[in-house]
Amino acid sequence: MMDGAMEDPGRRALFRGAFRASEKTATGWHMVTSLAAGSGDVFWDGWADEAGVFVVGDDGVIFHYDGADWTRQAAPAPVPIHALWGRSRDDLWAVGWMGQILHHDGQNWRHMQGCEVDGAGKYASSPANTPLFAITGGEDGRAWAVGDRGTILHYDGATWQPEVSGTRAHLRAITALPDGRLLAAGGDGTVLIRDADAGWAVQPCALHSNFTAALTLPDGSVLLAGGRYFVDAGGFRGDLALWTADGVTKLFEGAAFSRFRALAACNRGVVAVGDAGQIHVIRDGRITRVDSGIAHDILGIVTLPSGEALAMGDFGTVLAGEAGALEHFTPYVAAEAETPRWEAAESGTDRQLWGLWHDRDGGALYACGEEGTVLIQDRGQWAALPPVGNLGIHALNRAPDGTLLAAGQMGEIHAFDGARWRKAFDLHMDVTILSLWSDGATLIAAGDEGLVLQKTPDAPDWVRMASGTKSALYGLWGPDDRHLLAVGDFGLVQRWNGTLWDAFNAGTEYFLFDVWGRGLDDIFVVGLSGTIGHFDGQRWTITPARARADLLAVTGDADQVVAVGAAGTVYRHDGQRWAPEASGTPLGLRAVSTAPGGGFVAAGDQGSLLARRE
Repeated sequence: MMDGAMEDPGRRALFRGAFRASEKTATGWHMVTSLAAGSGDVFWDGWADEAGVFVVGDDGVIFHYDGADWTRQAAPAPVPIHALWGRSRDDLWAVGWMGQILHHDGQNWRHMQGCEVDGAGKYASSPANTPLFAITGGEDGRAWAVGDRGTILHYDGATWQPEVSGTRAHLRAITALPDGRLLAAGGDGTVLIRDADAGWAVQPCALHSNFTAALTLPDGSVLLAGGRYFVDAGGFRGDLALWTADGVTKLFEGAAFSRFRALAACNRGVVAVGDAGQIHVIRDGRITRVDSGIAHDILGIVTLPSGEALAMGDFGTVLAGEAGALEHFTPYVAAEAETPRWEAAESGTDRQLWGLWHDRDGGALYACGEEGTVLIQDRGQWAALPPVGNLGIHALNRAPDGTLLAAGQMGEIHAFDGARWRKAFDLHMDVTILSLWSDGATLIAAGDEGLVLQKTPDAPDWVRMASGTKSALYGLWGPDDRHLLAVGDFGLVQRWNGTLWDAFNAGTEYFLFDVWGRGLDDIFVVGLSGTIGHFDGQRWTITPARARADLLAVTGDADQVVAVGAAGTVYRHDGQRWAPEASGTPLGLRAVSTAPGGGFVAAGDQGSLLARRE
C-alpha cells in the first residue's frame, strides 16, 4: 500500500533495543482440516479480505473460503501460481510460472499474459514466459511483478510492460515504501530501489543472501528474509536483514534458522515462515520459534482481517494462528450490489485534507489540509477561508475568545479573527501538531515526538507538557480537562488525569491513529491494518472489524460510530456490530466528523469530501 500515513521513520522502528533470539517455543498453530487438499498440493500464497480467503499453488490450484466452505476455482492454465496482490477481490492479480498473469474481477479468473505456446503446442522459450514470483501495487491500481533474470513488469492501469532493472539476478520479492518508492530483492543479496523519476537502481548489500521475502515496516524500513546454501551444512541456512536508507544490516547474528520463505505482519508481531516447518514471531527486538506441528516447508503467509494469520506450504498444508481464525468471515456480497451511503461534495480544492472540526457552538463545520488549506461549510456548500501560509494544517478548534485556531506543521498555531490569520504560537521545531482539544477554556495540542502543549485561562501562552513518550500522538479526546487520552505507536495510549500523563497499552501492537468516546466507559480507538479497539470502563477489547486498510479516524454520536481510512474504507458500528459501508471512492479518507443537523462527513485525499446519507 502506497500511503503517506507514516512520518519521521527514525522513531518508529519495529526492532527496538538489541536483537535477541529466544530458545523458547511459543504456542503452536492449528491445521485447517476443512480444506480438501491432497498430499500432492503445494500452496505458495494467499490473499484475504473481510469476506474470505484465496489460497493458490502448483498446477494452477486456487481455493477460496467464503466463510462457510472451501471451494476450488477454475484456473486458465495448470501452472504454479506463486503470488497474489490486489486492492479488492474485484481487482485481484495473480502471477506465476511461465510468466502467467491472471486477473480476478470478483467472479472469474481471466488469463492476461504469459504461458505462450509455440507451433508444437509447448510453452515457448520467450521473455513473455519468464517465471514471476512476487507482486505488489498501490491504491491507484498500478502494480509491479518480479521474476527470473531481473524481470520486472509494470501495470500502468491498462497493460503490463517490462522495466529495466539493471540486474540479471533472480528477483523473488517486491514491496512498496511509504514514500511511493519500491524495493525489490532477490538472489545473491540483490536489492533494488525504484525511484519514480530515475527508475531502478541497485543498492549496496554486503549480505549475499538469496532474498525471498520483503516486508515494509511501519517506520519505512524493510525486513528482508531468505537464505544461503552451505556445503558444510548440506543445505540452506536462513537470513533476516533490515534495509534502511543507511544500507542492509543482518539481524539476529549467531542464531540458526532454516531458509525463510515469507513474511507477514499480524497481531502477534511479524511472522517469518520457511523450510522444515519453521515459524518465528519477531516482536520487541526478540525472535521466538513457534511450534508449527509439521516438518515440511511453509512457503507463504497471509494476514487475516481478524489480525491472525494463515500459513501455507507443501503437502496441502494450511495452518491458522489460532483455532478460530476462520470464524470471523461473513459471506461475500458483491460491491456492485451495494449502494453507497456516502455522497461526494465539491470541495473546490485538490489538496489533501487531514482534519475536520464540528463547531457545535457556532453550528459550522470546517476542514483543513495541505498548503494552509482551511474550508468552511456554509449553507450546504464548501468555501475556502484565506490560506494559513503554505504549511500543512492538521487540526482546528476554537480559542476561548472565539477566534478560530489552526495547528499543524513546524509546531505553529494560527488564529483567525474573521478576516486574516496571525501566528499565535511557534514551537520553532520541525514537529507537527496533529490534534487539538478544547473544553471552551483549556486547550490541549498533541503531535509528533510525544508533543503535548497546554494553554489554560490564566496562562498568557502555550506551555509544553511532559508527556512521558517520544511516540507520535496522532489523536486526542477527552470529556474534560482532567480526563484526556492521546493515542500513538504500537498500541500506546497516554492518559492525562489533570496532573500528569501516564502510559498504557490498548491490547495491540498496531499503531493507533485516533480516539473518540461517549464517556469514560465507552471509548473507541482505530489504527493500522483495520485495528479497532473498545474500552468499556473495565478493559480494552480489540475487535476484528474485517478491514484490511488502515483506519485513520473515528467519531460518533449517541447511536452509532463511524471509522474511515485508506482506500475509501468506511466502517460503521450500529451499537451491536461493525459493518463495512461503500463510500463510493477509492481515495484515502483521513478525517471524519459529525455534521451540523446530523449525519457524518469524511475528508481525505485530493480534496475529497463525503457526506453520509441517513
